[in-house]
Amino acid sequence: MSFHDLHRPGDPLLLPNAWDYGSAAALAAQGFPAIGTTSLGVAAVYGRPDAAGATKAETIELAEALKDLDVLVTVDIEGGFSDDPAEVSDLVAGLATLGVAGVNLEDGRPDGTLRPIGLHQRVVEAAKGHGVFVNARTDTCWLRTGDTMERVSAYGHADGIFVPGLSDLDEIARVAASTPLPLNVLYQPGGPTLADLAAAGVARVSTGSLLYRASLQGALAALLAIRGEPAPDLPTYPEITAMLPR
Repeated sequence: MSFHDLHRPGDPLLLPNAWDYGSAAALAAQGFPAIGTTSLGVAAVYGRPDAAGATKAETIELAEALKDLDVLVTVDIEGGFSDDPAEVSDLVAGLATLGVAGVNLEDGRPDGTLRPIGLHQRVVEAAKGHGVFVNARTDTCWLRTGDTMERVSAYGHADGIFVPGLSDLDEIARVAASTPLPLNVLYQPGGPTLADLAAAGVARVSTGSLLYRASLQGALAALLAIRGEPAPDLPTYPEITAMLPR
């Protein structure tokens, strides 16, 4: 089954996100047909800031390491590590030669703004044509700026649409119904269940940085238990990014 075929509205692909070879191998061993990477996890492993275009080489290195795992891999390439569509095209072409099945391309910028719609349309178009599933991510909900429906419509030439931060089931259903493309949302603990998201028409549910953050929580819990102390809470995305180099 192709990566595209795994995106079924009403029967969504649960996509776990790995941050290194070991985590990807462990997830693959659980029988997941596809695995994504998480830019936060990669940034943290290498001591780089997340979502700042600072981990291009490390992201490619991880993709190359995962190529021999018997699992489909989709790679978080942030905004493509460039505003130049030709450079993004070259990056995706290189990942395709490694056997990568998909990429995420986000329109959010480190300063909290969104890439201009026209530019992101060109970046998405440049990523296509390499046999790789291009998931166009819009950070309107994540950054609380811009018009989600406008961006979803504008990126209709992608292979999929990703709206992290979208959590209201009625809004999710409205977005899913507005586009012929498979809708990807981010799973949020305490938010809608996988069954709820399926009923809303979601085609893919990603875990994002959740598994990496949960791994840190587990490690700290194991350590603190030795001292007889209670387990810590799940660290948040901002708490992790605050520890990374600027």
